[in-house]
Amino acid sequence: MASEDVVRVHRGLDIPLTEITWRATTSGGPGGQHANRTLSRVEVQFDVAASATLGPRQRARLLERLGPVVRAAASDSRSQSRNRQVALERLASKLDEGLRVDPDRRPTRPTKGSKLRRVEDKRRHSETKRQRRTPREHD
Repeated sequence: MASEDVVRVHRGLDIPLTEITWRATTSGGPGGQHANRTLSRVEVQFDVAASATLGPRQRARLLERLGPVVRAAASDSRSQSRNRQVALERLASKLDEGLRVDPDRRPTRPTKGSKLRRVEDKRRHSETKRQRRTPREHD
């Protein structure tokens, strides 16, 4: 997903690594000396408001959906380099999701078959409930 100097978000957008800041920390939880001393957890962040790569529409959409700074972290692996790759992939995934434009829903009419099935289900349900009633005694 990420090449040497850019992070590919989708086909039309590559973000240079110079616009992404990253920080390495110790991963939390159990793990003994290795986990306590090794800076293997990686957090990457992308400043949407200050990015020169994004167009005005992209920037506006990301600011509205994700806010001014987008963060992603990874502590899955013992390797800092692998966690960095995973964090960049997660960042790209968040940005891609934030930039996705959902098509407008065009309302449609119910089909004849769906109307018939609905009425048949109502009739069957009514019949089931009628069968459960106690029979009335006629005077």
